[in-house]
Parts: sequence; structure tokens; C-alpha cells
Amino acid sequence: MPVTDDVKLYEKMCLEGFQAGLSWLTILRKRDNFRAAFEGFAIEKVAGFGDQEVQELLTDSGIVRHRGKIEATINNARAALSTIEQYGSLAQFFWSFEPDHHQVAQQLSEVAAKTTESEQMSKALKKLGWRFVGPTTCYSLMQADGIVNDHLTQCFRHPEIELARKVAKKSI
Repeated sequence: MPVTDDVKLYEKMCLEGFQAGLSWLTILRKRDNFRAAFEGFAIEKVAGFGDQEVQELLTDSGIVRHRGKIEATINNARAALSTIEQYGSLAQFFWSFEPDHHQVAQQLSEVAAKTTESEQMSKALKKLGWRFVGPTTCYSLMQADGIVNDHLTQCFRHPEIELARKVAKKSI
């Protein structure tokens, strides 16, 4: 479903980063633990985390204890604040990579893992100081947050998502 709330977008980007190399089921089962560990993904709070919080998070068995991903989540909170300051909101920035025309998949084998737009988003985020934001991670975010609609055309959700996307874009 389309997402335009900055805290939710930040959370999803962080979870996408934690998921890299792992099963989504692992991340989904730990989602509530991630929310507790990262203060509900309140961007300002996470941006204030330091070495002590990193050490505590490394001992939290309820989350993925990967130092690089934990440090990236904190770094990305700081980068998110800068992005919001520069672009007005994460939603405005992320949705600016919505393709002008998205190829609608007719079958699962046609669903992309990354696109030109996700490669551009990845490069732009890295320039802004974000980490763990490769093109595949960015495309997964674009799919999860309705920036693209990769529901197959015969899926009952496809038209529903398209309508929700139009409404969401008006709120940005």
C-alpha cells in the first residue's frame, strides 16, 4: 500500500536494510522487537543514538545483531533528518523516483528486482549519506510503499493499489 508518512518510510527503509541477505519472514517475525529497540523508529530519537546504544542493540536477541546494519540505521536517521530538511519530507524525496511509466507485469517472472529509477534512488541516497540502500533494496522499498505497483494485472489488488497511489500522491 502507498506510504507517505516519513516515520513509516524510514522504518521500512531500515527494515529493508536489515533484510538484505536474510529471509523476509525473519524480519517480519522480529518487526515488533525492531520497533521497540529503535524507539518506534522515531527519526530524531534514533539519530541521537551513540556507542552505548549500539552496544545494547548488539546484545538484543530480538533483532538482527549485525553491527553494520545497526550503525547504518542510526546513520540513516541522521541522513533522513538532512534529507527532510533538504527536500521537505522523505515522502517527497522517495516518491520523486516514481517512474513516469511503469511496466505492469503480466506474470511473476516479469517483476523486476531493480530498475533504472531504483538505481537512481540508491545513488542519490548514498550521496545524501545513507547506507545499506542498494538498488534492489530501493526497489523493494518502492514496491512495499506503493511507489510502484507490481501487483499482477489479474490480481484483485492491482486496481485498488492504483487508486490508493493516486490518493497518496495528492497528499505529498
